[in-house]
Amino acid sequence: MRIVLTGGGTAGHVTPHLAIIPELLKEGWEIHYIGSENGIEKSLIEQVEGVSYHSVKTGKLRRYFDLKNFTDPFRVICGCGQAVNLIRKLKPNIVFSKGGYVSVPVVYASALNRIPVIIHESDMTRGLANKISLPFAKELLCTFPETAKEAGSKGVYIGSPIRKELLQGKRERGLKLFGFKDSRPVLLVVGGSLGAQAINRAVRGALSELLKCFQILHITGSGNADSDYEGMPGYVQMEYLNEEMADAYACADVVITRAGSNTICELLALRKPSLLIPYPSSASRGDQEINAASFLRRGFSRVLEQNDLTPDTLLKRVIEVYRDRGQLIDSMNREPIQKSVDRIMEHIRMYAKKDADK
Repeated sequence: MRIVLTGGGTAGHVTPHLAIIPELLKEGWEIHYIGSENGIEKSLIEQVEGVSYHSVKTGKLRRYFDLKNFTDPFRVICGCGQAVNLIRKLKPNIVFSKGGYVSVPVVYASALNRIPVIIHESDMTRGLANKISLPFAKELLCTFPETAKEAGSKGVYIGSPIRKELLQGKRERGLKLFGFKDSRPVLLVVGGSLGAQAINRAVRGALSELLKCFQILHITGSGNADSDYEGMPGYVQMEYLNEEMADAYACADVVITRAGSNTICELLALRKPSLLIPYPSSASRGDQEINAASFLRRGFSRVLEQNDLTPDTLLKRVIEVYRDRGQLIDSMNREPIQKSVDRIMEHIRMYAKKDADK
């Protein structure tokens, strides 16, 4: 059996693929990934053993004025042609798409060649690429129940696929790895793969007060470590974590993070109390604010809007989260754990089998 995975533009469009790839390999699937020429998906997927990477041209579907709006349609047309040729050459049994602009030509090419497509939507609100692609798909698998309901007959609430290695972290191993003591709580700060400058500034502004309460593991993002803070007792900076992330989560008592759906679903699966600082709608389509509102409403997290973010408000809200951690964990414990990877694999097998039986 042969599968094509697609999606890109951000790490959030790739990490769910990384969760299901080990299961696909275990079952003996031949795996191909179609992504962009220079996107983050290329760097993340090319290092995964057992997956063949193919690139196509793509353009961003902007909803604002930019000179590239005049040239990108031609790149999209070219990418569609490349995707059609690739799909005809690979002849997959099924295509699994995570969205992002590169996925549109691949989904369209699959529909032209009558290859079944399943889409996964991580956010509460569907991205533009997934909105365009949905008419060509069999199903839209959704992280949030509200999204599945809004999608109608094609919507299926399935949760977010979590990499199984994240569930295997050990607190003792994490404390030893980062040089922390078991006698004091650990605050984990995660700004995403590129970091979050507003969060980094607020954390450093409140650092002297935060260190009175916590040991701090600060994942700053690439290029954002500050040498002025090196060697400060109880404070560890890391630009990026990969295999160590499971142990970082395991030793954390409280987490400060953005509100990307993959990250907050990892926190839910791990039952970690968190302070969410969503990327503001003034600089995005607002999906993180909607994600954060859902987690706040369900009692899983506390939320601090970036417009209200200062060292003082950060300090106050983090202490509140730590104080209320038992209440937050109780709310998360009442949420059934979605075995999303297993369920996605069931749907992939189901539609691939239907296609193979034709």
